[in-house]
Amino acid sequence: MTSPQRPSGTARKLLLGAAGVVLVEALVFLALAVAELLDLTSSRAGLGLGTAVFLAVIGAGLLWAAWRVTRGDAWARSPLVFAQLIQLGLAWNFRGDPPWLTPAIALPAVAVLAALLAPPVTRALSDDNGV
Repeated sequence: MTSPQRPSGTARKLLLGAAGVVLVEALVFLALAVAELLDLTSSRAGLGLGTAVFLAVIGAGLLWAAWRVTRGDAWARSPLVFAQLIQLGLAWNFRGDPPWLTPAIALPAVAVLAALLAPPVTRALSDDNGV
């Protein structure tokens, strides 16, 4: 197994842009986890704690994958793509209620997907340098 090489050029710029957007998404998840903890009541302690842990794990996972993909780890692209696809489904579910929410969720997801699936990124993260 060879160690990954840090992407350069256009691929690096695209990955850093995607990682920046994912950083904001991850911080939102972490803020929601803290907000859930601050809103705990005895009547819903189990649900609130479980939700907070879930949101914190998602946020931390996004941070980890975003950092690793910028270092050239191809595996990290898959969870990031999957998370953005989930966001697109969530945006579709929230369409029109309130009207600003759908674009606020969908547009960053589309931008990250475009960057992660761009040909220079695919070439940079490929095991076969001849592709």
